[in-house]
Amino acid sequence: MNAKTKAFATVSLYGVPFSKMNMQETVNYLANAIETKTPHRVITGNPIMLMVGLENADFHRTLATADLVVPDGSGVVWAARRLNEPVKERVPGFDLMHELLKEGSLRSWSAYLLGATKEVIEAAKEKLSLQFPGVRFVGCRDGYFKDDEDEEVVAAIREANPDMLFVARSTMNQEPWIEKYQAQLGVPVVMGVGGSFDVVSGKLKRAPLIFRKAGMEWLYRLLQEPSRFGRMLVLPRFALKVIKDGDKVLKAGNPR
Repeated sequence: MNAKTKAFATVSLYGVPFSKMNMQETVNYLANAIETKTPHRVITGNPIMLMVGLENADFHRTLATADLVVPDGSGVVWAARRLNEPVKERVPGFDLMHELLKEGSLRSWSAYLLGATKEVIEAAKEKLSLQFPGVRFVGCRDGYFKDDEDEEVVAAIREANPDMLFVARSTMNQEPWIEKYQAQLGVPVVMGVGGSFDVVSGKLKRAPLIFRKAGMEWLYRLLQEPSRFGRMLVLPRFALKVIKDGDKVLKAGNPR
């Protein structure tokens, strides 16, 4: 599915079509994809991804061609509002994963978890299995595998035949890997979830509600992981670029 045939409203930020759907609409949309076995590659988009895409044409293509890009980052919500093309609400990937699992628990969907360390992914699977007893967790694997192991990983997922595949790897590995193998995987909903398994497993704490409502979840994570400081410097750069570029942000393509 490409940007011209999407069945929902979008706002294009630097050529990447962000969904304007709220959380419930997004869940309903993806539930239909699962029930109809229609493969969807879902990206939980944020300003860091957009800025990487402006410097890396291949990564930009990966973002722009996804079947669904949800506004995960508060900076995306701010940019859309500033440009008078507001999205209905922020759709955090962590919450979207949980909402899909909640729906899946009612409908007996199956899920496969891929990414993080062996200890983290196994702990996450155990906790999610208890939280969503109606979901069939048909497999899990850590994300530390080499390129020459891709075929083995894909084969295992195909054999498990899940309705949902949640992938947690590094930004420059996660989305391109999903794009490369989407057709072979044949999973109705494949979604990158970043550091979600670290939070689910208990390795990291999620930001308190007051931080999330204020759009400052990134700050709380930075306090837990100071090593992310350099990465977070991208956020003010993004804001300044949006202010400088104005309406050019909304135009298709990959402007410099």
